[in-house]
Amino acid sequence: MWCENKCLHCWRPIELSLGDKMDKIDDPIEILDKIIEARKKLLTGFGGLDKVSKKKWKEAEEPTLYSFSLSGEPTLYPRLDEMMKEIRKRKAISFLVTNGQNPEMILKLKRRNALPTQLTLSTNAPNKELFDRWHSSCKKDAWGRFNKTLKIIKSLKGKCRRCIRMTLVRTGTRGMPALNNVTNMTDELIPQYAKMIVTSQPDFIHVKGFTSIGYARKRMGHDKMPWFYEIKDYSKKLLEVLKKDSTDWKILASDERSCVVVIGKNKKDMKIRKV
Repeated sequence: MWCENKCLHCWRPIELSLGDKMDKIDDPIEILDKIIEARKKLLTGFGGLDKVSKKKWKEAEEPTLYSFSLSGEPTLYPRLDEMMKEIRKRKAISFLVTNGQNPEMILKLKRRNALPTQLTLSTNAPNKELFDRWHSSCKKDAWGRFNKTLKIIKSLKGKCRRCIRMTLVRTGTRGMPALNNVTNMTDELIPQYAKMIVTSQPDFIHVKGFTSIGYARKRMGHDKMPWFYEIKDYSKKLLEVLKKDSTDWKILASDERSCVVVIGKNKKDMKIRKV
């Protein structure tokens, strides 16, 4: 619940956000140990099923991927570098999703050789006016912080996998009246998204559709969710502009159930080769 932003499309109760000041800092090793303890408890019942491989069951008790996302902003945790290093010691991979409001933490991870396997920068607006309205950040210089993180992303080439994630929302009529016409997927915005991507030069771009779940349903109805064909069409238009920067950009993958399209330069880069 600690996060600088109160994004319009967020499924969490942004009205109850705790801001960016953490009053208690837990030990990173204790956090990871408790995660594994809870995971083993969750999987206990599968050990009694004859059709379940006992070898696979025991392997599943030890996580091989830790994802920092879904609840709050992970770069607010001041001991994040220690946790990343511990995950690496345990021969697991890590995916970190950030809103880009703490560029100094990204630099700290870089400086201390504690970068995640993949760093994903989440964005929902390519200009200051839409950014301020969409994110309603408690940081007065939120747009500037985000753009600083964009430039840092570029400097991390070869040090970790880098991704820009765009969560797109269409117009609708069933949510809060003030938000029905708010959208971040007009054609006019495509060159601005492309400029942002060229600045950061990520390995991947995730173009995905908003999902009306959780508390987001109170703000934006299901009709604000783009159809998969709309995400594909928008991705193709974005790709046309990106090819002006480099003809290597291409659509690498897509998934209708997740309503997402992945753009990148080399499909081989999608495979994680080492921890």
